Order: sequence, then C-alpha cells, then structure tokens
Amino acid sequence: MSTSNHTAQLGKASGRLAANAARRAGRLVLVNAVDRQNGFEDSQAQADDFKPLTPQQAGQIRRQIKSVSVLWVLAVQTAVGIGVSLVLWGVSGRHSAAFSGFYGSLAVVVPAALFARGLRRQQAAAEGGSALVRFFVWELIKVGVTVAMLLLAPRLVFELSWPALLAGFVVTMKVYWLAMWLQLRQPARVD
Repeated sequence: MSTSNHTAQLGKASGRLAANAARRAGRLVLVNAVDRQNGFEDSQAQADDFKPLTPQQAGQIRRQIKSVSVLWVLAVQTAVGIGVSLVLWGVSGRHSAAFSGFYGSLAVVVPAALFARGLRRQQAAAEGGSALVRFFVWELIKVGVTVAMLLLAPRLVFELSWPALLAGFVVTMKVYWLAMWLQLRQPARVD
C-alpha cells in the first residue's frame, strides 16, 4: 500500500472515531440534561456535597426509624391462630378442624419464636460475616422445624384436617406482613 492510501485510511478511521465520540458525548449531554430536568445533579457534585453523619445525627435517625417488636408479632400471630381455630370450629362444628387450624398456626409461631430467640442470644456478637452466617443457620433451623412439625401433624393431631391446618398456617404467616403494614401507617416519632 502506498503512503497516501494509509493516510486516507487513517483519516477515515479517525473520522469514524471522532464521529462515535461526538455521538457518545451527545448522548452524555442529553443524559445530563435529562437528569438535571428530573432534579438529579451530576454525580461529581453529589460526591463533593457528601458529608458523613455525626453520631448525634445518626442517633436521631435511629430514633425516628420505626421498629416492630418480635414478641408483639408472635403474640398477634398466636391470637390470630386462636381466632382462625374458633372460626374453623364455628364453621365446621368439629373440634378436630379447630385443633388442626391451631396446629397450623403453631407450625408458624414455634419456629419463628425459636428463630427470634436464637438471633437475640447472639445479638451481642455482631461481627459482619459471622452474623450473616448465624442468621442463615437460624433460618435453616426455622425452616427445618416448620417442615418437621408439618410432617408430624398426622401423628400428633387426632382426625387431622389438612385444609384447616393449611388455613391456620397461611393466615398466621401473613400476620407478619399485616404487622409491618400497620407499623408503617403509624406516624414517625419526632424528638
């Protein structure tokens, strides 16, 4: 190839690179313009404005965060389990349906209480990685106890009614979400 041919090819290649760079720059300008329109500032401006919280500010934020008491959730789940049992007894007229529903609720409450107790005992040793491992170990224990209780139900519950047991199990399990929803509806504390 001749030198002029090389020069022409380099000129074309650099022209394409320049055109691609211009298109990318145009997209970047467009994205930045859209971000500014939507109220977002440049990330560099955000990084420059970053200030860590003081311990007092962090404490104030922690006090404003609503927390749900585990014991309260377990108590509500137990009460709902009793309520489901009474409804099942009233609808079916059979004690076995009521006990099956209550056993279903116990298959939620007992493992959850075991899980909460296990995590609370180890709460003081809050090392990052080991805390996560402990959480998963207790979660595995909770699931194992739940499965064991469900597998033992035919032996422990006289005249077991699986629909009643599942009704108690599902309704009791969903109370946790109801407790979270009710907690979010409460106004935040302002100190």
